[in-house]
Amino acid sequence: MIPDKAPREDVYLAHDLKKEAHVPSFEKYKELYLKSVENPAEFWGDVAKDYFWKSKHTGPFLDYNFDVTKGKVYVKFMDGATTNICYNLLDRNIHEKKLGEKVAFFWEGNEPGDELKITYRELLQRVCKLANVLKSLGVKKGDRVSIYMPMIVELVVAMLACARIGAVHSIVFAGFSAESLSERILDSQCSLLITADGFYRGDKLISLKVIADDALEKCKEKNFSIQKCIMLKHLSKECPAPSPALGSQSPPAKRTCPNLQIPWNPEVDLCWHTLVEDASDECEPEWCESEDPLFVLYTSGSTGKPKGVLHTISGYMLYTACTFKYVFDYQPQDVYWCTADIGWITGHSYITYGPLANGATSVLFEGLPTYPDVSRMWEIVDKYRVTKFYTAPTAIRMLMKFGDEPVHRFTRKSLKVLGTVGEPINPEAWLWYYNVVGEKRCPVVDTFWQTETGGHVLTPLPAATPLKPGSATFPFFGVVPAILNESGEELEGPNEGYLVFKQPWPGVMRTVYGNQQRFETTYFKKFPGYYVTGDGCRRDKDGYLWITGRIDDMLNVSGHLLSTAEVESALVEHEAVAEAAVVSHPHPVKGESLYCFVTLKDGCEYSATLEAELKKKVREKIGAIATPDYMQNAPALPKTRSGKIMRRVLRKIARNERDLGDVSTLADSTVIEQLFQNRCCTV
Repeated sequence: MIPDKAPREDVYLAHDLKKEAHVPSFEKYKELYLKSVENPAEFWGDVAKDYFWKSKHTGPFLDYNFDVTKGKVYVKFMDGATTNICYNLLDRNIHEKKLGEKVAFFWEGNEPGDELKITYRELLQRVCKLANVLKSLGVKKGDRVSIYMPMIVELVVAMLACARIGAVHSIVFAGFSAESLSERILDSQCSLLITADGFYRGDKLISLKVIADDALEKCKEKNFSIQKCIMLKHLSKECPAPSPALGSQSPPAKRTCPNLQIPWNPEVDLCWHTLVEDASDECEPEWCESEDPLFVLYTSGSTGKPKGVLHTISGYMLYTACTFKYVFDYQPQDVYWCTADIGWITGHSYITYGPLANGATSVLFEGLPTYPDVSRMWEIVDKYRVTKFYTAPTAIRMLMKFGDEPVHRFTRKSLKVLGTVGEPINPEAWLWYYNVVGEKRCPVVDTFWQTETGGHVLTPLPAATPLKPGSATFPFFGVVPAILNESGEELEGPNEGYLVFKQPWPGVMRTVYGNQQRFETTYFKKFPGYYVTGDGCRRDKDGYLWITGRIDDMLNVSGHLLSTAEVESALVEHEAVAEAAVVSHPHPVKGESLYCFVTLKDGCEYSATLEAELKKKVREKIGAIATPDYMQNAPALPKTRSGKIMRRVLRKIARNERDLGDVSTLADSTVIEQLFQNRCCTV
């Protein structure tokens, strides 16, 4: 599986990093990799020695079953051990590593000049205060807490406060709609909501509390009520200034929004600032078992209903800590910046848990890469002397459009490693990132992973892996990939098929929250004995792995995984729509975009007004990220004789590709030409 010797592509190998690198050569990578898959207990046991355990594990270090034909699918790491992840991220770094005065986060607001920094000691004080508040409100171990907040330090505080008392956080991306928020609150039966008044995304005001209240009303309509909602004043002019000792400041004039409407229900709503003011800044951590739940994070499902991916404490902690250390070759003097939102798994693993577990200093960014101008990211890199930079191919492609000049306005001399996440990166964008942003001296770690995997599963290591633009290269430690054909047979050598994994690693998901059957059906039933990613993969002659995209009915839009069924469900809720089918269409910036075929009910006419209503419907139901780029009037859809929509054919039509393959099973082939003629003229 791993070649004896990687092909030499020295132009893309980071010789400058080798001296201090944790893994300085491909030979060392292979040595560690073989140990990790042949003796995982010893490999991960060595990793675990750097963390605090209140009690040691009692059962086998690793126990699992991936084969649905042999019973329930399960994974257990260090079962019986007790620890607290917040203690390991904060207290351990302060008391054992003496990092109390080290900056944990440089926070950079939406507006240039809106900034603050917070040390590990200050972060612990804030976390303990909020943890005590949560306990006073009756939140206890195992309770679910929904968090709906912008990219601010208090979001990190909220999630770690939950972790400190053993509560399970469920963070919902602040770009999601009220419908999406309510759906997630209902599914995980959250007892409390934490939100903010609002925030700016670029020059657009997002009234977060209004959306949150709408979500709570939708929950009530389904006979579920959240008893308390904690609201942080982020934009409000009357926001009381936190104590300077806690490393914050009042909102500057440019961030305040005196006209912001803040609905307030005194029976439900509580002010964050009032609550924490008199709370103690000491809070004994709740000692939890390894396999106790840490968080639920929702990802789109191919059936249309989001899946609550459940991660547990010890395995997730070890895996995010280990992947962060090796994939970014983290060194104590580094300043690291991941541009993702904490509302996604990338932010969970590589803004909060992985970096803090390593005692790292990170940049936390609230704004957009193009606001107030297209050189904002490189300005921030220079401002904080960022050494390790992690962003999405979507952002890279977007910035490429503006040419090299905005990049050259700033030196970027501090950069050592560049990373990409969210989707496969096309070679053209990879080369621009490497040549222009990194000036041919920074390796690009193109990481493949999922919400479900918890951390990187296929990735280069900066000083060890010769790089091929666009390839995710080789597996991370403990990960054993295979490529299967449709019959479930493992393919050797150069080939292409289904990407699966043969054994667990510590950070893999444990179940779908409240739905073990869906967990097994989605990931394990197609090929018993394997974890099925849902992605296609190609292996080249050198053994390098290339992700070819989703095989199931999912789209990757700007690094956000969206369900075609979820969008179709939103469209057919409109009274004029009889049927809808959604497929992916290539997009020069987003990677993929939504192309929707809509069949109207008899007597209804297609119009620009209707199209605008349908797009609005999707935005309201799911969020702005799901807004369709293309909408086509489809008098009928191509179906098999059994009535199944042939989405494969629709994808070809969306791309204007006439080679449709076998269409002999179509019930009415005349539909095809009609759909080609009706294609969106803007495509």
